[in-house]
Amino acid sequence: MTETQPSNQEFTLAAGVFTVFLCMIFGSNTVAIKFAFTGLGVFTTAAIRFAIAAIAIYLWARFTGRTIALKKGQIHQVLVFSTLFTVQLSLFYLGLSKSNASRGALMANLLPFFILFLAHFFIPGDRITRRKFYGILLGFAGVGFMFLEKKGVTAGFRTGDLIILLAVIIWSSSVIYLKRIISTFIPFQVVLYSTLFSVPFFFFAALLWDDAMVTRLDAPVVGSLLYQSLITASFGFVAWNNMLQKYGAVSLHTFVFIMPIAGVAMGGLILGEPITIKILLALAFIVSGILVVHWHPKKQAPAYPM
Repeated sequence: MTETQPSNQEFTLAAGVFTVFLCMIFGSNTVAIKFAFTGLGVFTTAAIRFAIAAIAIYLWARFTGRTIALKKGQIHQVLVFSTLFTVQLSLFYLGLSKSNASRGALMANLLPFFILFLAHFFIPGDRITRRKFYGILLGFAGVGFMFLEKKGVTAGFRTGDLIILLAVIIWSSSVIYLKRIISTFIPFQVVLYSTLFSVPFFFFAALLWDDAMVTRLDAPVVGSLLYQSLITASFGFVAWNNMLQKYGAVSLHTFVFIMPIAGVAMGGLILGEPITIKILLALAFIVSGILVVHWHPKKQAPAYPM
Protein backbone atom coordinates (compact mmCIF):
# COMPACT_ATOMS: atom_id res chain seq x y z
CA MET A 1 0.00 0.00 0.00
CA THR A 2 2.97 2.26 -0.32
CA GLU A 3 4.40 3.98 -3.32
CA THR A 4 7.80 2.52 -4.05
CA GLN A 5 10.63 3.68 -6.21
CA PRO A 6 12.02 1.58 -9.04
CA SER A 7 14.51 -0.96 -7.75
CA ASN A 8 17.88 -1.74 -9.30
CA GLN A 9 17.77 -5.33 -8.12
CA GLU A 10 17.10 -7.97 -10.75
CA PHE A 11 13.98 -10.05 -10.20
CA THR A 12 15.48 -13.51 -9.85
CA LEU A 13 13.93 -16.95 -10.25
CA ALA A 14 14.04 -17.42 -6.47
CA ALA A 15 12.23 -14.10 -5.99
CA GLY A 16 9.59 -15.19 -8.49
CA VAL A 17 9.02 -18.51 -6.73
CA PHE A 18 8.76 -16.76 -3.36
CA THR A 19 6.27 -14.22 -4.77
CA VAL A 20 4.13 -17.08 -6.12
CA PHE A 21 4.24 -18.61 -2.63
CA LEU A 22 3.09 -15.33 -1.03
CA CYS A 23 0.24 -14.94 -3.52
CA MET A 24 -0.90 -18.49 -2.77
CA ILE A 25 -0.83 -17.66 0.96
CA PHE A 26 -2.97 -14.56 0.49
CA GLY A 27 -5.33 -16.28 -1.94
CA SER A 28 -5.93 -19.21 0.40
CA ASN A 29 -6.76 -17.04 3.40
CA THR A 30 -10.53 -17.20 2.77
CA VAL A 31 -10.29 -20.99 3.09
CA ALA A 32 -8.57 -20.67 6.48
CA ILE A 33 -11.22 -18.19 7.66
CA LYS A 34 -14.05 -20.43 6.52
CA PHE A 35 -12.47 -23.44 8.20
CA ALA A 36 -12.11 -21.55 11.49
CA PHE A 37 -15.88 -20.98 11.45
CA THR A 38 -16.38 -24.72 12.03
CA GLY A 39 -15.19 -24.28 15.61
CA LEU A 40 -15.44 -20.57 16.38
CA GLY A 41 -17.99 -17.81 16.03
CA VAL A 42 -17.64 -15.38 13.13
CA PHE A 43 -16.55 -12.37 15.17
CA THR A 44 -14.64 -14.53 17.65
CA THR A 45 -12.49 -15.73 14.73
CA ALA A 46 -11.78 -12.14 13.68
CA ALA A 47 -10.99 -11.04 17.24
CA ILE A 48 -8.51 -13.85 17.92
CA ARG A 49 -6.90 -13.56 14.49
CA PHE A 50 -6.17 -9.85 14.74
CA ALA A 51 -5.19 -10.02 18.39
CA ILE A 52 -2.49 -12.57 17.52
CA ALA A 53 -1.46 -10.59 14.44
CA ALA A 54 -1.17 -7.33 16.40
CA ILE A 55 1.00 -8.98 19.05
CA ALA A 56 3.22 -10.59 16.39
CA ILE A 57 3.69 -7.33 14.45
CA TYR A 58 4.37 -5.40 17.66
CA LEU A 59 7.03 -7.88 18.76
CA TRP A 60 8.59 -7.85 15.29
CA ALA A 61 8.70 -4.04 15.31
CA ARG A 62 10.30 -3.93 18.76
CA PHE A 63 12.81 -6.64 17.86
CA THR A 64 13.85 -4.86 14.66
CA GLY A 65 13.98 -1.41 16.28
CA ARG A 66 11.21 0.22 14.27
CA THR A 67 9.43 3.35 15.46
CA ILE A 68 6.01 2.53 16.91
CA ALA A 69 4.94 5.91 18.32
CA LEU A 70 2.71 8.11 16.18
CA LYS A 71 3.13 11.84 15.69
CA LYS A 72 0.38 14.11 16.98
CA GLY A 73 -1.10 14.86 13.54
CA GLN A 74 -1.28 11.17 12.60
CA ILE A 75 -3.67 10.01 15.33
CA HIS A 76 -6.94 11.13 13.71
CA GLN A 77 -5.83 9.67 10.37
CA VAL A 78 -5.19 6.31 12.00
CA LEU A 79 -8.60 6.48 13.68
CA VAL A 80 -10.36 7.08 10.35
CA PHE A 81 -8.50 4.25 8.63
CA SER A 82 -8.96 1.91 11.61
CA THR A 83 -12.71 2.52 11.61
CA LEU A 84 -12.94 1.66 7.91
CA PHE A 85 -10.71 -1.38 8.51
CA THR A 86 -12.95 -2.65 11.33
CA VAL A 87 -16.18 -2.18 9.36
CA GLN A 88 -14.82 -3.79 6.20
CA LEU A 89 -13.47 -6.85 8.06
CA SER A 90 -16.68 -7.24 10.08
CA LEU A 91 -18.71 -7.29 6.88
CA PHE A 92 -16.26 -9.58 5.08
CA TYR A 93 -16.28 -12.17 7.87
CA LEU A 94 -20.07 -11.97 8.19
CA GLY A 95 -20.55 -12.34 4.44
CA LEU A 96 -18.08 -15.22 4.22
CA SER A 97 -19.96 -17.06 6.96
CA LYS A 98 -23.02 -17.07 4.64
CA SER A 99 -21.19 -17.84 1.37
CA ASN A 100 -18.22 -20.09 0.63
CA ALA A 101 -14.47 -19.57 0.43
CA SER A 102 -14.11 -19.75 -3.36
CA ARG A 103 -16.87 -17.19 -3.95
CA GLY A 104 -15.37 -15.01 -1.21
CA ALA A 105 -11.96 -15.19 -2.89
CA LEU A 106 -13.45 -14.15 -6.23
CA MET A 107 -15.33 -11.24 -4.67
CA ALA A 108 -12.27 -10.10 -2.71
CA ASN A 109 -10.27 -9.92 -5.92
CA LEU A 110 -12.60 -7.23 -7.21
CA LEU A 111 -10.63 -4.91 -4.92
CA PRO A 112 -8.17 -3.62 -7.56
CA PHE A 113 -11.03 -2.78 -9.91
CA PHE A 114 -12.87 -0.71 -7.30
CA ILE A 115 -9.59 0.98 -6.37
CA LEU A 116 -8.96 1.95 -9.99
CA PHE A 117 -12.42 3.46 -10.24
CA LEU A 118 -12.12 5.48 -7.01
CA ALA A 119 -8.52 6.51 -7.70
CA HIS A 120 -9.67 8.10 -10.95
CA PHE A 121 -11.63 10.64 -8.91
CA PHE A 122 -9.62 10.96 -5.69
CA ILE A 123 -5.93 10.37 -6.53
CA PRO A 124 -4.38 13.11 -8.70
CA GLY A 125 -2.81 11.69 -11.86
CA ASP A 126 -4.18 8.18 -11.29
CA ARG A 127 -6.54 8.03 -14.27
CA ILE A 128 -8.49 5.18 -15.81
CA THR A 129 -6.89 4.44 -19.16
CA ARG A 130 -8.56 2.49 -21.95
CA ARG A 131 -6.57 -0.61 -20.96
CA LYS A 132 -7.61 -0.31 -17.31
CA PHE A 133 -11.24 0.23 -18.36
CA TYR A 134 -11.21 -3.03 -20.31
CA GLY A 135 -9.65 -4.77 -17.31
CA ILE A 136 -12.43 -3.46 -15.05
CA LEU A 137 -15.07 -4.72 -17.50
CA LEU A 138 -13.48 -8.18 -17.55
CA GLY A 139 -13.39 -8.31 -13.76
CA PHE A 140 -17.03 -7.41 -13.31
CA ALA A 141 -18.06 -9.74 -16.13
CA GLY A 142 -16.47 -12.50 -14.05
CA VAL A 143 -18.63 -11.60 -11.08
CA GLY A 144 -21.66 -11.73 -13.40
CA PHE A 145 -20.86 -15.38 -14.16
CA MET A 146 -20.49 -16.08 -10.44
CA PHE A 147 -23.95 -14.67 -9.73
CA LEU A 148 -25.39 -16.77 -12.57
CA GLU A 149 -24.24 -19.93 -10.80
CA LYS A 150 -27.20 -21.71 -9.21
CA LYS A 151 -25.75 -25.11 -8.26
CA GLY A 152 -25.77 -25.42 -4.48
CA VAL A 153 -26.53 -21.71 -4.10
CA THR A 154 -29.21 -20.79 -1.56
CA ALA A 155 -30.76 -17.42 -0.74
CA GLY A 156 -28.27 -17.15 2.11
CA PHE A 157 -25.41 -17.38 -0.36
CA ARG A 158 -26.78 -14.42 -2.30
CA THR A 159 -26.99 -12.41 0.92
CA GLY A 160 -23.44 -13.40 1.84
CA ASP A 161 -22.12 -12.43 -1.60
CA LEU A 162 -23.76 -9.00 -1.39
CA ILE A 163 -22.33 -8.42 2.10
CA ILE A 164 -18.86 -9.36 0.84
CA LEU A 165 -19.34 -7.00 -2.11
CA LEU A 166 -20.18 -4.17 0.29
CA ALA A 167 -17.09 -5.07 2.36
CA VAL A 168 -14.89 -4.86 -0.74
CA ILE A 169 -16.33 -1.44 -1.67
CA ILE A 170 -15.52 -0.13 1.83
CA TRP A 171 -12.11 -1.85 1.62
CA SER A 172 -11.33 -0.01 -1.62
CA SER A 173 -12.34 3.28 0.00
CA SER A 174 -9.94 2.63 2.88
CA VAL A 175 -7.13 1.89 0.43
CA ILE A 176 -7.75 5.17 -1.38
CA TYR A 177 -7.70 7.00 1.94
CA LEU A 178 -4.50 5.19 2.89
CA LYS A 179 -2.85 6.19 -0.37
CA ARG A 180 -3.50 9.83 0.47
CA ILE A 181 -1.94 9.62 3.95
CA ILE A 182 0.65 6.82 3.71
CA SER A 183 3.59 9.09 2.84
CA THR A 184 3.63 10.36 6.44
CA PHE A 185 3.67 6.86 7.98
CA ILE A 186 5.91 3.86 8.25
CA PRO A 187 3.55 1.33 6.57
CA PHE A 188 3.53 -1.24 9.38
CA GLN A 189 2.28 1.44 11.83
CA VAL A 190 -1.05 1.64 10.03
CA VAL A 191 -1.44 -2.13 10.08
CA LEU A 192 -0.43 -2.38 13.75
CA TYR A 193 -2.78 0.32 15.01
CA SER A 194 -5.72 -0.71 12.83
CA THR A 195 -5.50 -4.28 14.14
CA LEU A 196 -5.18 -3.07 17.75
CA PHE A 197 -8.18 -0.78 17.23
CA SER A 198 -10.34 -3.52 15.74
CA VAL A 199 -9.81 -6.26 18.33
CA PRO A 200 -12.01 -4.83 21.14
CA PHE A 201 -14.84 -4.23 18.66
CA PHE A 202 -14.59 -7.78 17.30
CA PHE A 203 -14.72 -9.22 20.82
CA PHE A 204 -17.73 -7.03 21.67
CA ALA A 205 -19.49 -8.11 18.45
CA ALA A 206 -18.71 -11.73 19.33
CA LEU A 207 -20.38 -11.36 22.72
CA LEU A 208 -23.44 -9.79 21.09
CA TRP A 209 -23.94 -11.78 17.90
CA ASP A 210 -21.99 -15.05 17.92
CA ASP A 211 -24.39 -17.83 18.92
CA ALA A 212 -21.43 -19.57 20.53
CA MET A 213 -17.95 -18.06 20.67
CA VAL A 214 -16.26 -21.48 20.79
CA THR A 215 -17.86 -24.79 19.80
CA ARG A 216 -14.74 -26.76 18.92
CA LEU A 217 -11.07 -26.00 19.49
CA ASP A 218 -9.05 -28.82 17.96
CA ALA A 219 -5.79 -28.82 16.02
CA PRO A 220 -7.33 -27.98 12.58
CA VAL A 221 -9.25 -24.99 13.97
CA VAL A 222 -6.23 -23.71 15.88
CA GLY A 223 -4.08 -24.26 12.80
CA SER A 224 -6.45 -22.22 10.65
CA LEU A 225 -6.29 -19.39 13.20
CA LEU A 226 -2.49 -19.44 13.28
CA TYR A 227 -2.43 -19.48 9.49
CA GLN A 228 -4.60 -16.36 9.30
CA SER A 229 -2.78 -14.45 12.02
CA LEU A 230 0.87 -15.48 11.80
CA ILE A 231 1.29 -16.65 8.20
CA THR A 232 -1.00 -14.23 6.35
CA ALA A 233 -1.43 -11.14 8.52
CA SER A 234 2.09 -11.11 10.06
CA PHE A 235 4.66 -13.01 7.97
CA GLY A 236 2.84 -12.23 4.71
CA PHE A 237 2.74 -8.51 5.44
CA VAL A 238 6.43 -8.28 6.37
CA ALA A 239 7.59 -10.47 3.49
CA TRP A 240 5.48 -8.63 0.88
CA ASN A 241 6.75 -5.23 1.97
CA ASN A 242 10.35 -6.45 1.95
CA MET A 243 9.85 -7.73 -1.59
CA LEU A 244 8.35 -4.38 -2.60
CA GLN A 245 11.42 -2.57 -1.30
CA LYS A 246 13.78 -4.87 -3.19
CA TYR A 247 12.00 -5.32 -6.50
CA GLY A 248 9.22 -2.74 -6.81
CA ALA A 249 5.48 -3.03 -7.35
CA VAL A 250 5.54 -3.83 -11.07
CA SER A 251 7.46 -7.07 -10.61
CA LEU A 252 5.25 -8.27 -7.78
CA HIS A 253 1.97 -7.33 -9.44
CA THR A 254 2.83 -9.61 -12.33
CA PHE A 255 1.84 -12.44 -9.99
CA VAL A 256 -1.31 -11.18 -8.23
CA PHE A 257 -3.57 -13.12 -10.59
CA ILE A 258 -2.52 -16.21 -8.62
CA MET A 259 -4.55 -15.08 -5.58
CA PRO A 260 -8.07 -15.82 -6.92
CA ILE A 261 -6.82 -19.05 -8.51
CA ALA A 262 -5.46 -20.21 -5.15
CA GLY A 263 -8.68 -19.26 -3.37
CA VAL A 264 -10.93 -21.18 -5.74
CA ALA A 265 -8.59 -24.19 -5.99
CA MET A 266 -8.09 -24.52 -2.23
CA GLY A 267 -11.80 -24.03 -1.58
CA GLY A 268 -12.47 -27.02 -3.81
CA LEU A 269 -9.63 -29.20 -2.53
CA ILE A 270 -9.87 -28.54 1.22
CA LEU A 271 -13.52 -27.62 1.77
CA GLY A 272 -15.05 -29.62 -1.07
CA GLU A 273 -16.78 -26.58 -2.55
CA PRO A 274 -18.22 -27.02 -6.06
CA ILE A 275 -16.04 -25.73 -8.87
CA THR A 276 -18.50 -25.47 -11.75
CA ILE A 277 -18.18 -24.17 -15.28
CA LYS A 278 -19.62 -20.80 -14.29
CA ILE A 279 -17.19 -20.50 -11.37
CA LEU A 280 -14.31 -21.34 -13.72
CA LEU A 281 -15.57 -18.73 -16.20
CA ALA A 282 -15.83 -16.18 -13.38
CA LEU A 283 -12.26 -17.04 -12.37
CA ALA A 284 -11.00 -16.74 -15.96
CA PHE A 285 -12.59 -13.30 -16.45
CA ILE A 286 -11.37 -11.94 -13.11
CA VAL A 287 -7.84 -13.25 -13.68
CA SER A 288 -7.85 -11.78 -17.21
CA GLY A 289 -9.01 -8.44 -15.82
CA ILE A 290 -6.24 -8.43 -13.22
CA LEU A 291 -3.63 -9.25 -15.88
CA VAL A 292 -4.90 -6.47 -18.15
CA VAL A 293 -4.96 -3.93 -15.31
CA HIS A 294 -1.49 -4.80 -14.03
CA TRP A 295 0.25 -5.18 -17.39
CA HIS A 296 2.87 -2.48 -17.77
CA PRO A 297 5.14 -1.58 -20.70
CA LYS A 298 8.79 -2.01 -19.77
CA LYS A 299 9.44 1.73 -19.49
CA GLN A 300 6.41 2.51 -17.35
CA ALA A 301 7.00 3.58 -13.75
CA PRO A 302 5.80 1.35 -10.93
CA ALA A 303 2.22 1.75 -9.78
CA TYR A 304 0.84 1.70 -6.28
CA PRO A 305 0.77 -1.83 -4.91
CA MET A 306 -2.63 -2.89 -3.63
